[in-house]
Amino acid sequence: MEVERSKKDDDLNNAATVDGESTEEVSVERIFEVSGEAPPAWQNQLTFRAMIVSFILSILFTFVVMKLNLTTGIIPSLNISAGLLGFFFVKTWTKLLHKAGFLKQPFTRQENTVIQTCVVASSGIAFSGGFGSYLFGMSDIVAKQSGEANTPINIKNPHLGWMIGFLFIVSFLGLFSVVPLRKIMIVDFKLTYPSGTATAHLINSFHTPQGAKLAKKQVRALGKFFSFSFLWGFFQWFFTSGDDCGFANFPTFGLKAYKNKFYFDFSATYVGVGMICPYLINVSLLVGSILSWGVMWPLIGAQKGNWYSSDLKSTSLHGLQGYKVFIAIALILGDGLYNFIKVLGRTIVGLYKQFKNRDVLPVNDRSSPTTITVSYDDKRRTELFLKDRIPSWMAVSGYIIMAIVSIITVPHIFPQLKWYHILTMYIIAPVLAFCNAYGCGLTDWSLASTYGKLAIFTIGAWAGAANGGVLAGLAACGVMMNIVSTASDLMQDFKTGYMTLASPRSMFLSQAIGTAMGCVISPCVFWLFYKAFPDFGQTGTAYPAPYALVYRNMSILGVEGFSALPKHCLMLCYIFFAAAVFVNGVRDLVGPKWARYIPLPMAMAIPFYIGGYFTIDMCVGSLILFIWRKLNRPKADAYSSAVASGLICGEGIWTLPSSILALAGVKPPICMKFLSSSTNVKVDSFLHSS
Repeated sequence: MEVERSKKDDDLNNAATVDGESTEEVSVERIFEVSGEAPPAWQNQLTFRAMIVSFILSILFTFVVMKLNLTTGIIPSLNISAGLLGFFFVKTWTKLLHKAGFLKQPFTRQENTVIQTCVVASSGIAFSGGFGSYLFGMSDIVAKQSGEANTPINIKNPHLGWMIGFLFIVSFLGLFSVVPLRKIMIVDFKLTYPSGTATAHLINSFHTPQGAKLAKKQVRALGKFFSFSFLWGFFQWFFTSGDDCGFANFPTFGLKAYKNKFYFDFSATYVGVGMICPYLINVSLLVGSILSWGVMWPLIGAQKGNWYSSDLKSTSLHGLQGYKVFIAIALILGDGLYNFIKVLGRTIVGLYKQFKNRDVLPVNDRSSPTTITVSYDDKRRTELFLKDRIPSWMAVSGYIIMAIVSIITVPHIFPQLKWYHILTMYIIAPVLAFCNAYGCGLTDWSLASTYGKLAIFTIGAWAGAANGGVLAGLAACGVMMNIVSTASDLMQDFKTGYMTLASPRSMFLSQAIGTAMGCVISPCVFWLFYKAFPDFGQTGTAYPAPYALVYRNMSILGVEGFSALPKHCLMLCYIFFAAAVFVNGVRDLVGPKWARYIPLPMAMAIPFYIGGYFTIDMCVGSLILFIWRKLNRPKADAYSSAVASGLICGEGIWTLPSSILALAGVKPPICMKFLSSSTNVKVDSFLHSS
């Protein structure tokens, strides 16, 4: 998603708490040591059952992420769901084998970590693969909506073969780029990686007696709401036989509000997403939708015939659509640039302090003058983390070999992207991957999409308009985004493995296996959506893939400059770009206490183009969680993530049977539409007259 900050979700951090008490107040490793659990060898952490469960869950989560990616682009952290479901499936498997007398190896927290890593790596390709952004932005479906640079040299339609090949070529470079730095990041710098740490707390708690009981209850809650969400999606399907039919088009606040995209669309998925995302994200989305669809677009629409021609199509970028898209881009770029400079600055300052104060203490370096008290847990974890080393020569060799293969093959997939463009990116990429991984360790923010946008502008402008610069920019975005995204994800997983005593080798291999799964599963799931729905990718449909148009127009902007903008649009873009920088600056100046009351510009930008309907759903999710916490906070903290995950996954997995039904030509039997009284009279008179 564009709002990558939703990874910093409050519930993931709350996952480390059970009934209001920290699960790691005492020495965790002593608890496991007393219970007689010794970490298995790294080969035994990568079990056959772990890979089978990972594959099944990867398909489930890929459908969920793909649906979110193709509707709004807001993707919350699914680490809790992956860890919880992995625990449930393997625990059930081992219990059955134990009863039958065939159990050879018990289920360990290390195996649980391997499953969680593999699933998140696989489903993450559904986002970093660009199916809702840069990759689909190359298609003629999006090019026609843009209306600019829609010549054959700037168009490449999706095809299963080249999508799988492209992802395999570019997705593994990020894994090799940061492996040599794992000791520096995790042991020497002791970076927190909040999401990785919280996931480790969660997995550790599952494998204690008290935690196992809670996990069973959480799985039961997840199952109930999964079933409800799935059946609700199935029920809604019956009423959607035509355009604008069904509960998703219910004019909750009246027809005028519905016309301006304000309505509750009865989506269990986005109610669940709202329960996971922090309150500030949801409120920011609502503020953005009110500002844009409630104020700005009606005012600009009133200038039709003055600011832009009244004869233009509604999808033309020279009309109202241009204001929606480019002002949203200005907000995204302003926010992204500010946070890029901020995180880069913090990275440089942090590195300077580390080296200046000599905090980089090599393990077992007896000559070090500084003595630091290290807890038993840290000693035990560091000892095992450094035991199964991944040779640096292997990582460097792997990066060079993959880079050479990529430089040779990618220009065959995208002739507009030349070998020297790719070589330049691969020389710079390890530095950017390090910056992203380090910044993510400090702040939990992955700026993968920001680095991707930088590649769009630089490579697109370098290639030039006459040489297919638009397509070259989008392809470059894919190359860069996959490298830096995978690098930060791997380092998060190393942190989780460090705290659960999972071997770095098993973590690296599970990430690689998950990435390989994702390179096949994600294109296949996308292809199913692409073929099943005839109006796929069109504005106002069930799967509009809104960020595909946004990314394509960024590339056009980078290649052609500001000539594509309608009247006064450039001035408004400057204003909103500056406003995004200013608001972020104010948020940092006033401190965390007051910053939680100031909206996030990145989140505000999302409804500018899409509409405000999903923000209503997400605010309903926030309201449910708020009331639940007021009534019973410990129970809400323990079960809210499971309930939210059930709501998200149930309706998300319903897209699989609905896609199959669409491919088979099976249409819903009923169209439920909502009309004004005057329109209804006309329809009635027409029906009676005929």
